[in-house]
Amino acid sequence: MPNAMKRLSAKHATVAFTVIVAVWLILDRITKVAFDNGQVGQVFVDNVLGLFQFILVHNTGAAWGIFSKSTFALGVFSVIISIAVILWFASVARKGQVALLEVISLALVASGGLGNAIDRLAYGYVVDFINFTFIDFPVFNVADIGVTVGIALLMISLLLSIFVSDEASTAVDAGKGE
Repeated sequence: MPNAMKRLSAKHATVAFTVIVAVWLILDRITKVAFDNGQVGQVFVDNVLGLFQFILVHNTGAAWGIFSKSTFALGVFSVIISIAVILWFASVARKGQVALLEVISLALVASGGLGNAIDRLAYGYVVDFINFTFIDFPVFNVADIGVTVGIALLMISLLLSIFVSDEASTAVDAGKGE
């Protein structure tokens, strides 16, 4: 079984989930506070390795400016989704063994959603500051990274769990044929 699919007890999974959520939220808040001290549009660091820059943007919508001026509704939606993810994790953890990768992925999604919800509900905008310079991509932040990476890891976790359960079924079936 791959290390990412290592199973954690409910207690260990809950501790890991809580720590990841807390650390990611703190990292998100620290970076947003650091960059939100400038003027909107201010470039703090330009052209890092020809890949990205740090520029302050106050985003009142979602990626690529969709749902612009829908900050409150997006904030409420983020809270609802984050609570749903936390409840999903609690449900899975209560059943016993939880895959480490699943714990990490759900924690990143929950903390990222909560991080952006805090901005939307407290300030009326999300503080974004990471901008790719080599491609047309929305300016983003640490919370966005958590949501994106968390969803990708969740998909990988689900695929790995199917693969691992198929291997286990094949092994059991092979054992019956002897």
